[in-house]
Amino acid sequence: MRDMMRDLRYALRMMRRSPVFTLVVVLSLALGMGANTAIFSLINTLMLRMLPVAKPEQLVELLSTYPGEPRGSYFSREAYEYYRDHNHVLSGLAAIYSARFHLRAGFEPELVNGECVSGSFFPVLGLKPAAGRLFGPAEDRAGSEGAAVAVLSWSYWDRRFHRDPSTVGARILVDNTPLTVIGVAPRPFTGLVTGITQDIWIPLAMEPVIHHPGRIGGGGLHLLGRLKDGVSIERAQAELRVLFRWVVEERAKNSPDPLVRHLTFELSPAGAGFSVIRDRLGKPLLALMAMVSLLLLVACSNIATLLLSRAAARQHEISVRVSLGAGRLRLARQMLTESLLVSFLGGLAGLAFAYIGARTLVKVLVSGRRVPGLPPDFDIPVHPDLNTLLFTGGIAILTGLLFGLAPAWKAFASTPASSLREGGKAGDSRLARFFGKSLVALQVAFSVALLAAAGLFLSHLVKLETLDLGFRRDHLLLMRLDPAQSGYDESRLSSAYRELLRRLESIPGVLSATLGAPIPLSGAGESRFVTVPGRSESPQDRRYVSFSRVAPEYFATMGIPLLSGRDFRPGDEAGAPVAIVNRAMSQYYFGAASPIGKYVTVDGGRSYEIVGVAGDAKYYDVLETPPRTVYLNAFQNGSVSPNFILHTSIPPERVAAQARREVEALWKTVPVERVNTMSGVVDASIVRERLIAVLSGAFGALGALLAAVGLYGLLAYSVARRVNEFGIRMALGASSGGVARMVFLDALKTIAAGLALGAPLALWANQLAGRVMQALPARSPLPLVSGAAAMLAIAILAAYVPARRASRVDPMEALRHE
Repeated sequence: MRDMMRDLRYALRMMRRSPVFTLVVVLSLALGMGANTAIFSLINTLMLRMLPVAKPEQLVELLSTYPGEPRGSYFSREAYEYYRDHNHVLSGLAAIYSARFHLRAGFEPELVNGECVSGSFFPVLGLKPAAGRLFGPAEDRAGSEGAAVAVLSWSYWDRRFHRDPSTVGARILVDNTPLTVIGVAPRPFTGLVTGITQDIWIPLAMEPVIHHPGRIGGGGLHLLGRLKDGVSIERAQAELRVLFRWVVEERAKNSPDPLVRHLTFELSPAGAGFSVIRDRLGKPLLALMAMVSLLLLVACSNIATLLLSRAAARQHEISVRVSLGAGRLRLARQMLTESLLVSFLGGLAGLAFAYIGARTLVKVLVSGRRVPGLPPDFDIPVHPDLNTLLFTGGIAILTGLLFGLAPAWKAFASTPASSLREGGKAGDSRLARFFGKSLVALQVAFSVALLAAAGLFLSHLVKLETLDLGFRRDHLLLMRLDPAQSGYDESRLSSAYRELLRRLESIPGVLSATLGAPIPLSGAGESRFVTVPGRSESPQDRRYVSFSRVAPEYFATMGIPLLSGRDFRPGDEAGAPVAIVNRAMSQYYFGAASPIGKYVTVDGGRSYEIVGVAGDAKYYDVLETPPRTVYLNAFQNGSVSPNFILHTSIPPERVAAQARREVEALWKTVPVERVNTMSGVVDASIVRERLIAVLSGAFGALGALLAAVGLYGLLAYSVARRVNEFGIRMALGASSGGVARMVFLDALKTIAAGLALGAPLALWANQLAGRVMQALPARSPLPLVSGAAAMLAIAILAAYVPARRASRVDPMEALRHE
């Protein structure tokens, strides 16, 4: 311990003697370690942190997936009851339906996050109440008085009721349905999806009462199970797949969907919660983690190069200490102590950078289009925990060892006699020079891979920002209302919406106003099967068709071209049902023939006359192939959307306040839920791609800068050690240009070795990136060529100053020193 304290004090003195060197090393490490810790903290929160429940490792999520679609968990009540009653591998199974409710408890109604859950929900999780009691099987009986109850989350109880014990037993209104609060969930438990804090849980039996019967009868339930002791997830999946086939066959008997029989079943670990966020953000985060790991390797090899140069400069000091009796192991330990201390300081600074960086990343990640089914206030709770601290401490020790081993070995293997002689400054051993150049070559290789990845992601972002989406991006204001508390039926709501459209169009600067659902790039809307007279489809080719319910002037407002036929008219409401189809729908069902005047029938029910053909527009994702779409007149079909769209001649933000005032003047009880612009929606839809592109560009630039610093340090050190050699060469007739070319050629050899190592690494990394993100040009050679050219230019600039210094060596000064 005494020796360790002496080593620490000596290391601190050395750091004080070279503050610039120490600052550069600590900042380099802080950036590399901070970036790693920031990304890891998100991965830890989303993928590793377990739920605060009993034995979370036994929890599993039941998933059903259509071919080619993202994983989903949408089961019917019948499927839930069948799995619950016939399986032998689960000790309990719970059904969950997520929703948003208007809750009133003696104050203004508030929109809250909630879940309708089966009576087995809290027993499956093994939770104990913070106050009162939680649900049980008694609450599963539909229509019983015992089911008209609710459980509040601890955070909502604290925020709205200030932890008042009398809340248990109080009456509340949930969507105008009276319920009795029977308990409060434990404080740590906030829900099953990271980023969503649930406020209230209601028995599943009350869902038809609060909303309307049949809302989730055909699907919409998430299923959560707990494995029995000793049962593996593989065994449970094998048995539940057998039950799943029975459920699929029963569903196929009453479903017109031919793809039902192709549904697949999967059992996924749910100890960290449901998989929806992990599926959406997991791969991009892993890609960023790979990039920051490369960046940390660049930083470590860079610092190792700097420390080797510093150790060489201290060779005389080390030789004196060895001559005076210092042990070589003690000297090596001293060097390692200095490296670990610098790494520790870099780790502390990295933690601060990580916290700020992680919070910034969260804000960027959740600023985009929300995940379907998640509330708009979705947030990822990132805060340091034991895993994060252990991770940061681990990489601090690892990096300290990595970049401290080389100087420590140099101290261990030093020969005092040659070092004490002035002639010992003439140069380094061939092995030492090879090791230093290898470190720089590795930096160049890693930096080329980072720059190539940055070029790949940046070119992908440029492609997304210039795609033709089928509608105008600018001068569109989007406004969504919440009519739940209006008290109007469907007929009165339609009349009020017409009046509101008239008022909105009268606002100065508004060219037209309409409404529609869904809004482009806001997620999938309604999908149904259709039939067209004279057009037969095989069951394998049959697909759902998207439906949009829009008002007149929708296409002109959105900038979607009408290719033929006409738009909807106010007089259509009293006539026969009409529809407008998009180009993809027209070409698939009618080919080159005109569809105007022909009919499309929905699920064997109502038929619509086609009166127009519109251009294709993207509604779910910027990269999707525009789906076959049928547009219906919202006022004719009695399903009017609260999504209002205003086309403006001035920046749309300037009319937002007046639009809000028009809503308030018409309705006092209908709030404006959110206001946005279409350009904001488009930007938000690619926020993750932009985040990865910007971060990869920053990581690539930082890696290239570190590699340039490493190359400069190596060449500057080499020039300083070879001053005598350059002096002799110039005394014997070598020109200053020849000496400069010698240094440049030496640098180019190192760079060429790095490029040779970096090219296959970059190609491999690009192929991996292509698996992470859709439509990446992973096979294009342009990102690699651009990255190599950029690295070559940066390296030549870094080599210029040492080469220029070598060319200006004074032969007489060098020989006199010799």
